[in-house]
Amino acid sequence: MTPFMDYFDFELPSHPIGIIAMPGAADLGGEIDKYLVEWYNKKIAETNKRTVMKETFLIDASFPRFQTGDGKAVISETVRGLDLYIIVDVGNYHCSYKLYGKDVPMSPDEHFADLKRVISAAGGKPERITVIMPILYGGRQHRRSARESLDCAMMLQELHNMGVKEIITFDAHDPRVQNAIPLMGFDNFFPTYQIIKALYNKYHNFAFDKNHCMIVSPDEGAMGRNIYYASVLELDLGMFYKRRDYSAVVDGRNPIVSHEYIGSSVMGMDIFVADDIIATGESVLHLARELKERGASRVFLLATYALFTEGLEAFDKAYADGCIEGVISTNLTYTRTDLHEREWYIEADISKYLAYIISACNQNKSVSALLEPISKIRELIDKMNLK
Repeated sequence: MTPFMDYFDFELPSHPIGIIAMPGAADLGGEIDKYLVEWYNKKIAETNKRTVMKETFLIDASFPRFQTGDGKAVISETVRGLDLYIIVDVGNYHCSYKLYGKDVPMSPDEHFADLKRVISAAGGKPERITVIMPILYGGRQHRRSARESLDCAMMLQELHNMGVKEIITFDAHDPRVQNAIPLMGFDNFFPTYQIIKALYNKYHNFAFDKNHCMIVSPDEGAMGRNIYYASVLELDLGMFYKRRDYSAVVDGRNPIVSHEYIGSSVMGMDIFVADDIIATGESVLHLARELKERGASRVFLLATYALFTEGLEAFDKAYADGCIEGVISTNLTYTRTDLHEREWYIEADISKYLAYIISACNQNKSVSALLEPISKIRELIDKMNLK
């Protein structure tokens, strides 16, 4: 397949690009900026235009807070006429602020409040505002099952009312939430190619065919994602479904009684289990043990967001016991520093992919090749099978 960069043929922007990386998204924003600056300066050199080389597309913004916790956003340079991209990681709990002398970690609520503050600080001067929110605020509270709030839909409507033209996200828990904003752009990307590439860079001894590998969905809710993997990789698909005790509620959810498997035998197979989020990991680790008991060879857990909300010890034990071979996830949200010391963890870098997306959006070009990189995935699988 034609590389993305050849497909888009980076052009000098019709509207100058500006990027604001919110607190907690500075690392990701910096990596995206490096690619865009490199492509921009290369284009300048090729065209021999008398234009000053770019040092950065990043816009300086700060978010000071009073000791009472009240905050504000300050943009230190002009944003007038910019095609402005605001990158926010609402899942970054590593950020903190002072409240009455105490360090308080930022919750998704604080990150979203800062996002609204910086949009307000821009004062309607940018040509266009696009919010890049990889993990959606309130994304797991996307529908009603009782008399309860609709946090994600409310967030999207607020941003629309503030003048945001488009939301760019990754692997939305339920992309149908975009129905709340039918007149605003909503692009939901999947890091499938980057995850498979990270897997390829770490492990070279795969035979990606139906005789050696399978895809297994961890539950019925993840079937769409796993059907995609199975279809693109041309592998068989199995599924677990969760039997829950609906007479009880523990930590806000009905506890799982057991996992039941539907599908062909996993005996001797390398198994790939894909989900959007690994939170506590209790469910997927139980599933991995079930697969090993059924004779699976190696079990790989693929997730867009690996949060590890209850620590890494359970995964360390599962790896030591041979229940899992690896966990592959992305840098779209904050990951704890000690995670990168684990042999079982593999990170897929999404910064270059996001730079392609920003480039395409700025030039008002189709992003269909970025949304569906099937040919690139199959080209990579061919390379893996030749090893």
